[in-house]
Amino acid sequence: MEFNFTEHQHVRYNPLKGEWILVSPHRLKRPWSGQVEAAHEDEIPPFDPKNPLCPGVNRPNGETNPDYVSTFVFDNDFPAMLPDVPEADAATNQTNEELFKFEPAMGTCRVMCFHPRSDLTIPLMSIEEIKAIIHEWIKQGTELGVKYDWVQIFENKGAIMGCSNPHPHCQIWASSFMPNEPRIKDSYQREYYETHGRPLLLDYVNAEMKKQERIVVQNSHWLVVVPWWATWPFETLLVPLRHVIRMCDLTSEEIHSLAEIMKRLTIKYDNLFRTSFPYSMGWHGAPTGRKALVDNQHWQLHAMYYPPLLRSSTVKKFMVGYEMLGQAQRDLTAEQAAQKLFSQPDVHYKAEQDAN
Repeated sequence: MEFNFTEHQHVRYNPLKGEWILVSPHRLKRPWSGQVEAAHEDEIPPFDPKNPLCPGVNRPNGETNPDYVSTFVFDNDFPAMLPDVPEADAATNQTNEELFKFEPAMGTCRVMCFHPRSDLTIPLMSIEEIKAIIHEWIKQGTELGVKYDWVQIFENKGAIMGCSNPHPHCQIWASSFMPNEPRIKDSYQREYYETHGRPLLLDYVNAEMKKQERIVVQNSHWLVVVPWWATWPFETLLVPLRHVIRMCDLTSEEIHSLAEIMKRLTIKYDNLFRTSFPYSMGWHGAPTGRKALVDNQHWQLHAMYYPPLLRSSTVKKFMVGYEMLGQAQRDLTAEQAAQKLFSQPDVHYKAEQDAN
């Protein structure tokens, strides 16, 4: 019997994080009898006078949103981090022992609305509207990056991802410390760069373009793949084709191409199960603040999309049991997931419905 990636279990290595992922393709044959999510999609109105993210609406803190016509950014009314925190006094420092370490954490948390309309997600927006989002990401990253060592842009899309508001928006958390995920990536990318003299993710992009096995979408400046080490069923990695360490280093042509490929990717996501595809996504690039003063050429800008849906719009993957106590595991191979996404049309299913 010969080994077959699509039939036999194996482990795959993630060089960005030094982790292994268990792949069990034979489990796709098992029947599903677990939790099933509701398939119904609520009709979202373009404007809801009770939605605190809509233009001209009062937020819980008493402030009124402006009648914005593009993006809109404000400090989170319920932030996880504040810019000021008391200094640790002598008595507190006495408890900062080897097994009880701590450091004060400072930060700024902001909410960014993508569009004044609540019923428009990125796959339904125009290229110019998506470009406005990217330009605001760059502006926020540059502004907050002066003070903070890390600026995390992330979007939770869909109630299944814990998103409490359907209005298209993301969050921006800037912190005085490097969070775990980018801190680990920083270490492995630096180690690879010191060994090979080239950025890890740039080598990976070139290797994926040669193999042509996991590509979902590609244009003149960007590549989207289901990475070799993907954990979530339809996880994707979005990377520029040239060496770029931060979003603020993108050219106007790369920004335009990024808007195009974000739209194409999210259309394919929505078309896969003919639903507004939920996910958590975010950007990682070279650190900022004090950490921008050191050499960060080992970094390569990239975005990650982590969607939970597994077999349909009603069945999602859970990270529990072995994955919490052992290591990540998936059934569908990265190659199978990439082919399913690649084969989806570039026209949104809602546009097709409207045409009919």
